[in-house]
Amino acid sequence: MGRLDDLAAFAAVVRVGSFTKAAAQLGITQSSLSQTIRNLEGRLDLKLLNRTTRSVSTTEAGERLFQTVAPRIADIESELAVLGELRGKPVGVVRITATEHAVKTLIWPRLLPWLPLYPDIKIEVSADNRFTDIVAERFDIGVRLGGDVAKDMIAVRIAPDLRLVVVGAPSYFAEHGRPESPGELDKHDCIAMRLPTHGGLLNWEFSRGTRTVVNHVGGRLVFNNNDLMVSAAVAGHGLAWLPEDLVRLSIEAGQLETCLDAWSMCYPGYHLYYASRRASPALNLVVEALRNNAAAGSSGSSNVRA
Repeated sequence: MGRLDDLAAFAAVVRVGSFTKAAAQLGITQSSLSQTIRNLEGRLDLKLLNRTTRSVSTTEAGERLFQTVAPRIADIESELAVLGELRGKPVGVVRITATEHAVKTLIWPRLLPWLPLYPDIKIEVSADNRFTDIVAERFDIGVRLGGDVAKDMIAVRIAPDLRLVVVGAPSYFAEHGRPESPGELDKHDCIAMRLPTHGGLLNWEFSRGTRTVVNHVGGRLVFNNNDLMVSAAVAGHGLAWLPEDLVRLSIEAGQLETCLDAWSMCYPGYHLYYASRRASPALNLVVEALRNNAAAGSSGSSNVRA
């Protein structure tokens, strides 16, 4: 079994292309993982990986080994999870990647009352605004806006369409005025969102009738966290472009006001997606928990693709 663990560790490194990420996924230290790979190479008397300070790649022998063992390890892990049924209760680990907004408004609220029912199912939730390859990074479930779901995934709609609004504090509008069209945003302080994937700033998108406008906004403040953007807007530091449900309470409390409402953009709601119909009992239960607690308005609008 120790040798099987070594092969699984090797496959994890190749899959994510990083010792650091693979060690985090496996729950071990990076030095321990490095020693495991060295031991495997020593036992086989073959160099499997080319490693620099910036990247990891397979040698010819390493690529051949990966192509051979990776699918078999995945099958073994899947079968071990399925064997949990023989105990009369589902067991296993389900790893979920979702946007920060989806975790806060959908994933955690729906899993919270569900967790006590299945104490042997472990849940790992990663809040990440970048689009994640769930196969490469060994996640079981991804949750993203409908338009961002890869075509080869099984996808299920779990939320209504998402409306984004431009908000600012009453004090900000009193001092700087209120933009009447997206073109006037360049005269305002816009609180920007830094994209994790490419490092650029998120463009603000607007639509009115058949016209669509994309604004390259900028200002004094840039964040990669929605809650910080809300706090900055409430404090009067500028305008923010955010999901309406995230700022609804602040609007009702009079802390924020909307503008450019006629130009507000709606996006296809959040979809849960996963890579294979062959799923463990634990994964099926989590999928059903997230589907069955779908927000009002999303039921009956499931969208399943193979």
